[in-house]
Amino acid sequence: MTDRLIVHAVRKSFGATKALDGVELTARAGEVHAIVGENGAGKSTLMNILAGGLDADDGSIVLDGTPYRPTSPAAARELGVAMVNQELSICPHISVLDNIMLGREQSRFGWLDFSSMRAQAGAALAPLAGEASADWLSKPAGELPVAAQQLVEIARALIGRRGCRLLILDEPTSSLGKEDAQRLFEVIRHLREDGVTVLYISHFLEEVRQIADRFTVLRDGATVGEGAVADVPTTEIVRMMAGRRIDQLFVRSPREPGEVLLQLENLAGDPLPHGASLSLRRGEVLGIAGLVGAGRTELLRTVFGLAPVRGGSVRVAAFVGPASPARRLSQGVGMLSEDRKGEGLAAGLSVVDNLTLSKLPSRRGVVSPRAQRTLANTWIERLAIKCGDPEQPIGHLSGGNQQKVALARLLHHDVDVLLLDEPTRGIDVGSKSQIYERIDALASAGKAVLMVSSYLPELLGTCDRICVMHRGVLGQTHAVADCTEHGLLEEATGARREARGTPP
Repeated sequence: MTDRLIVHAVRKSFGATKALDGVELTARAGEVHAIVGENGAGKSTLMNILAGGLDADDGSIVLDGTPYRPTSPAAARELGVAMVNQELSICPHISVLDNIMLGREQSRFGWLDFSSMRAQAGAALAPLAGEASADWLSKPAGELPVAAQQLVEIARALIGRRGCRLLILDEPTSSLGKEDAQRLFEVIRHLREDGVTVLYISHFLEEVRQIADRFTVLRDGATVGEGAVADVPTTEIVRMMAGRRIDQLFVRSPREPGEVLLQLENLAGDPLPHGASLSLRRGEVLGIAGLVGAGRTELLRTVFGLAPVRGGSVRVAAFVGPASPARRLSQGVGMLSEDRKGEGLAAGLSVVDNLTLSKLPSRRGVVSPRAQRTLANTWIERLAIKCGDPEQPIGHLSGGNQQKVALARLLHHDVDVLLLDEPTRGIDVGSKSQIYERIDALASAGKAVLMVSSYLPELLGTCDRICVMHRGVLGQTHAVADCTEHGLLEEATGARREARGTPP
């Protein structure tokens, strides 16, 4: 295979911060090339340079033998390079057709040529979505599931004067269930067969092994390793990423559960959950497994007061009944949202403000900026948050470091019951290990943790007990020693219920 993309000695700085410091990358035509590295390693900066969103300070980029330096994302797309971001850029209120053709509208005699546009959009979407594509074109994009919206973005990337030669996928499965992820992998394989080069960014190394041909590792803005995925053990890739060996990813210290801090009795929300009963004790981690859409997030939101209680009861220590989020915080309950962009962080504020927002250090009603900064520096050090300065805008941090700030705020509030919704989504392997250590330390210190995760090894590695949610109903709680990935997946898909003859 010929080299499609050659990146040589590319550098990029933001003020005194070096985001890229001499990156080297070679990707071949018709291959899936994984880009891996810890949060803050420079992956997003490099991809934005390739996609035309940023301009490199130094170095060279060659695309199919021709120097490549796009001046904008539109210019990059005209040259056959497109990027699908982790946070989808779909316009939800306009049709799928309009989303695909956005910026590439066709006209005839001064009027939009909908016939031509529909033919082009359909030709791009059909190989990805199959027979469903014809029905999608006229629907508002926001009505489609997330997995379908992602296919719409890929179809938009395939439209162009030169087609798509280089497709960049940034954490493409972070919001997908297992079945949707497998369908996406099939799409990627078809694109590879058609000669498209796919740069695949992911923190899930098992996905990299499944879909990628070769890989490049970035650390601290520089290339530190590369090779064929089949030739390099996962442990060695992790060592390259972290700069150290991570022998034990999951940590679970011996601990003895204490008093019940959270009790749910047949809790029903609007629209989910339908029925949820559980007891969460001090000093334990209780995991909730299930497929996307099963009602796991809705359960946590109902408990925390972000969604109404339609039936059943919630008891927090001595407090009984529904409550607002502010009241829940005063009762010692805190929640980490899975949607850090939409509701987990205040995008317009700094790192220090986001970290201390729910519990500002004050004296006689006056907030102390100095105390704020001291607290922020403490948590930045404890969670190894990579940022130039606590006053840095939160939006300048990588997604994983933003997630750490959201978690640090919860730890700073010092609640007794922690509701964690996908706490390691978008976080690299080394940072995941640190988060698992923190969760273990919290439980060992007597905190109670209720954790939702789509990553079953994570639940099996960190939890004391696990229950599965299926179609809004929370199943029985199992000791983690009695659980397997296969068994949890059977329960999550309803296969176990069907085998017993239980109605879905």
